[in-house]
Amino acid sequence: MEGRSAIKGTLYLLLTVLGIPGNLTIISSFVHIAQHDRRLHPADKIVGNLALVNLAVVLVRCVPETTAAFGLEQLFDDNGCKIVIFIYRTTRSLSIWLTFLLSGFQGITLAPSTPKWSIAKRLAPRCLPGALALLWLLNMCLSTSAILFSISSGNNSTRKKFAVNLEYCLVKFPSRAVKIAIGALQTSRDVIPIALMILASAYILLILYKHHQQVKGLRSSSKGQRSSAETRAAKAVLTLVTLYVLFFGIDNIMWVYTLTVAETMQTSVTSDIRVFFSSLYASVSPIVIIASNKKIQNKMKCTKAKPEMEASETVPSHN
Repeated sequence: MEGRSAIKGTLYLLLTVLGIPGNLTIISSFVHIAQHDRRLHPADKIVGNLALVNLAVVLVRCVPETTAAFGLEQLFDDNGCKIVIFIYRTTRSLSIWLTFLLSGFQGITLAPSTPKWSIAKRLAPRCLPGALALLWLLNMCLSTSAILFSISSGNNSTRKKFAVNLEYCLVKFPSRAVKIAIGALQTSRDVIPIALMILASAYILLILYKHHQQVKGLRSSSKGQRSSAETRAAKAVLTLVTLYVLFFGIDNIMWVYTLTVAETMQTSVTSDIRVFFSSLYASVSPIVIIASNKKIQNKMKCTKAKPEMEASETVPSHN
């Protein structure tokens, strides 16, 4: 095995080991909360959807990249490649839009209770299911090019000109113009929510600053506790946005580079760097969410304590 393949396989294996358990923990915690409390807060629904799409990114991108790096490249036939890349394109884009939605919702939550913002605070939870459904539908529609142009890497009869090489699959475009057009569409689909989430995050920072100035003298009241929880949630959202802008900024810079270089097919090193950074958020974000979300932490503590209690109950007493 080449040194580059070994390093690549190890890095993607690390992302897989971090991403699958982390996102599953978030999903299972919210499922348990929904079953126990019969409801989820709107922000929890967004985070749950974010964990779901990030889990899908890890499964359909990090796992195949790991196996391909360790020598098992021809994992899928043409139909398998179409499905896997369609899921990846959809969930990757959804991850960006859901992070923006989370930052926007957090901004509305923290906004002062003026008449205009009070209307937004009432409408936001009601509109959330429709917004989630719209984002899923929109991103699925914008990912249909994966179904049209994805083929198996073992398809030797097909020319690889104007193709994006994923090692286990190929995305073969009919011409350079089509490749650039679809690439520009994908870049726009990413840049728009990233720009919006930066604006939302700037507004959150402004609110937090003003809020900090107002509650300097506040001590241990219920209002102070609630404000502390809202501040903690806002800081977690800001951390997620920062990670997203960093990782996907690098990803999109590399993607624009592959569209403008003279070669008809991007190099393996360029592809490796770009895909690694686009997959990094799906594995790292669960750590931020778990570390900042008290509900998930409490569920993890309860899950850990339950087997210990059951074990203690099985120990016979010696009276």
